[in-house]
Amino acid sequence: MTKPIEQAVPSTAVSAPQAEVHSLLDALIAKRLEEVAEIEQMVQRYERRIQKEEQAYRTMSTLRKLLNGKKPDHHAAVEYIHYVKKPLEKARKLREEIARYETMKQNGEDLTE
Repeated sequence: MTKPIEQAVPSTAVSAPQAEVHSLLDALIAKRLEEVAEIEQMVQRYERRIQKEEQAYRTMSTLRKLLNGKKPDHHAAVEYIHYVKKPLEKARKLREEIARYETMKQNGEDLTE
């Protein structure tokens, strides 16, 4: 029988594309890590803002509290989902993607999988 094509290709020709794949994976991992850091920063900014708003509301006089009012609980829940829960879910998925890329890099697999 004939030899498979994989064995006929010299090893130096195979290592160059693997080096390119590794560099691409490194760049992709760095980009995903930046995205995760940005998401976490955004969530922290939101939580700080909410804490400041709550503190300001607590320090108000009773009359100002009556006039100013407070967000209904369901509005706060929707904001929490939008600004905290969904972004953290996206960050979790990005971390899983990073872990997949790391295993691909360690195992020497192609990006086609």
